Amino acid sequence: MPPRASASTPRLVVITGLSGSGKQSALNALEDLGYFGVDNLPVALVPTFAELCRRSEGGIARAAVVVDAREPAFVAAFPAAYARLRELIGEVRLLFFEATDDVLMRRYSETRRPHPLDAAGRQTRGLRASIQSERTLLMPIRELADRVIDTSALTIYDLRRQLGEAIGAGRVTRMRVLLLSFGFKHGLPTEADLVLDVRFLKNPHYVPDLRPLTGKDAAVTDFLLADDEVVETRNRFAELLAFVVPRYARDGRSYLTIAIGCTGGKHRSVMMAEALAKEVRKLRFAVRVRHRDIAK
Repeated sequence: MPPRASASTPRLVVITGLSGSGKQSALNALEDLGYFGVDNLPVALVPTFAELCRRSEGGIARAAVVVDAREPAFVAAFPAAYARLRELIGEVRLLFFEATDDVLMRRYSETRRPHPLDAAGRQTRGLRASIQSERTLLMPIRELADRVIDTSALTIYDLRRQLGEAIGAGRVTRMRVLLLSFGFKHGLPTEADLVLDVRFLKNPHYVPDLRPLTGKDAAVTDFLLADDEVVETRNRFAELLAFVVPRYARDGRSYLTIAIGCTGGKHRSVMMAEALAKEVRKLRFAVRVRHRDIAK
C-alpha cells in the first residue's frame, strides 16, 4: 500500500502514471497554485533539479515535475532517483495517475497521438496492448506513490479538487474573477463565462453633457443611480452573483469572466461592472475589472 502523505504542503511534487491519464492537466493545476512546472524531465536530472530549486535564492520555493514512460529507462532509473530525492528534500509528494483501459483508448483515439510504448523506435504492439503493458511495467512505481488518482470519471474540476487534497492544499486555487464591460455592437467577448445585458437601462449617450464621459465618471454614475430601475438591477445582479460565483468556485475553476454589456460599452456597462466588482469583493474573491470598449 502507498504510504500516507504528510499533512504539510510539499515543496516538490512528482507526477507520474499511465500515458493519457491526465498528468499534464495535473501539472497545469499545480502551476495555477504557484508551483514551477517541468514536463518530461529525465529521471536522472530530477535530484539535480530539486537541489537547484533548494539552493535558489528567492526563486523556486515549490516545483512539480512529470516523469513517465516516455523515457525508455524510466522504470529502471526511477526508484534510485526517487530515494535520492527524498534524501535531498523531505517535503516530496509522489502522485500516480491512472485510468481504465477503455478510457485511455478513447482519449488516444481523440488526440490521435501514438502511445509511448508504441512509438517509433520502440516495440510495436498496438494501442490496447501498449496500455496494458505500461500498466504492468509501472506497477512498482505505483506502489511507491503517496496517492493514486484514477481520472476515468473525473472532470477537470474534479481532478483539481482531488489534486488539492493530495498535496494538502484543499482547493487547488482561489478562483479569480474578471468583470468585463463591453459593447454589443462591437461583438460578444468570446472568453465570457457569464453575460449580463444592461441595454434596457436608460442611456447616458442621449444626454449631450454625458455623451463624451464614461461610466467611470461621477456625473454618469450619479445620473444612472438616480434611477430606481438601475439601482434595482444592480441589486438583483449582486444577488445573482452572490449565489453563482461561490458555486463556480466550488467546481474548481481558476478563473471566472463575467461580462456586462450595453450598446456601445462606454456608459452603462462600465458603471455596472465597477459596481458589481465591489459586490464580488465582498465574497472574498480576487477581482479585476476591464473595460474592453470604453475608448471606442
